[in-house]
Amino acid sequence: MAPQRHGERLLPMMDQLLAGAGLSVGQLDALAFGRGPGSFTGVRIAAGAVQGIAFAADLPVAPVSSLGALAQGVYRVLGREAVLAAFDARMGEVYWGAYRAEGSPLVVPVGQEVVCAPGAVTVPPAGDWFGAGRGWGAYRERLTEVAGERLAGVDPDRYPHAWDVATLGAAAAAEGGLVGAEQALPVYLRDKVA
Repeated sequence: MAPQRHGERLLPMMDQLLAGAGLSVGQLDALAFGRGPGSFTGVRIAAGAVQGIAFAADLPVAPVSSLGALAQGVYRVLGREAVLAAFDARMGEVYWGAYRAEGSPLVVPVGQEVVCAPGAVTVPPAGDWFGAGRGWGAYRERLTEVAGERLAGVDPDRYPHAWDVATLGAAAAAEGGLVGAEQALPVYLRDKVA
């Protein structure tokens, strides 16, 4: 879309979205953002933008897992209730999370999100799991081998969508999961970045 120009385009896009809905920032109840894991730069831009807006408008924030948003989108669009979300974390690793809808309109994590080698991922024992995200494109053979017969399909070209960040953010708000702007921090999962 606009490589390396997200920072300069983000706020005008937000203004356009609000104007189209006939709203101002002051009329919002809260903000939601994809907290990561993911691209270092992308996660920092999202966190920085939401912090600035939240401080200025005195709004609480819902930090939403990017892997969770990816899984929510797979459930919303494809109807897959068990999702193995994976992003390419570079350096031979994936950001990994397993999510299940469990009869709810929202996916919930099954275990912890991790960053690890593709051969070290954990696939929950039961169910027909659907793999999604760029990690499946980069490490499909190894991830497929680990998932084995529990894997029901893969879409390596699926990305998190703002609709799903908003959906999970609204759920977090309803459950009291909002934080102040100073706590709207990115999640990297990796301690060291080269």
